[in-house]
Amino acid sequence: MEYIERIQATLDYMEHHLDRPITMEELAKVACFSVFHFHRVFVLTLGNTAADYLRKRRLAKAAELLRTTDQRVLDIALATGFQSHEAFARAFKRQFQLTPLEYRKSGLSLALQHFVTLTHAPRLREGGITMTPTIVTKSAFKLIGYGLVTETNEGKNHQDIPAFWQRYLQENLRANIPNKLRPNVEIGMCTNFEPETGRFTYVIGFEAESFDNVPEGMMCVTVPEATYAVFTTPKASNADFSSTIQQTWVQAFQEWFPTSGYQACTPEFEWYDERSDSDTDKQMDIYIAIVKE
Repeated sequence: MEYIERIQATLDYMEHHLDRPITMEELAKVACFSVFHFHRVFVLTLGNTAADYLRKRRLAKAAELLRTTDQRVLDIALATGFQSHEAFARAFKRQFQLTPLEYRKSGLSLALQHFVTLTHAPRLREGGITMTPTIVTKSAFKLIGYGLVTETNEGKNHQDIPAFWQRYLQENLRANIPNKLRPNVEIGMCTNFEPETGRFTYVIGFEAESFDNVPEGMMCVTVPEATYAVFTTPKASNADFSSTIQQTWVQAFQEWFPTSGYQACTPEFEWYDERSDSDTDKQMDIYIAIVKE
């Protein structure tokens, strides 16, 4: 089954079960993916987590019932998967800045999440990345750096991470990091993934010889041995470097993984060495841990 069909199967499943709780494990099973790989593929296909899409579909269905029926608010809440009137009212107000009763009386039109039918896989321009990555096994290592909590919903991480790098470079935070094993190689690592919320921690730092005398405010991460698919970004200018990295992540999941026989797992990290210092031909590597399907 193609990836696009697997994700569509989960969208159909959610639509048919809006009235009850659905777990990420349940959806991953429908897609025949691990939970982590399902989360990554879903976000890269729709731009939001499955949990966020499901929440918005429940609220859209509830708004439709409020507008077209005279059912009690509690009955509508239960029919759309909320456990109580209070939980539904809070979620509705947070999404639309109106209570359910205010909306019912207002006659206003709301921006609602429609059911998505995927007719084709979104694709980026051809020719960007090397679609045959290098497969390597990297031993366990220690990482010391600065962390940022961000999330994939609405592409927030695509704004947060470049801004985090800008601050890191402008303030020369690299100079504060101790025990560097490879002083010319910086790592940007995605860790502490929460598939239910889309939150994760992005750490900028260096491989470390030890965790001795680490200043307050820094993170220490022990990264286990893993087998990785390593993707190299195309050469880019300073202005295009960030967008090229984001495009490479997307293409890896949309164009290589579907026919590779592998699924992604943790950890994931970006490897910035001397190639990243060029003003006109910047490159870096993306390491995505993999397991056989």
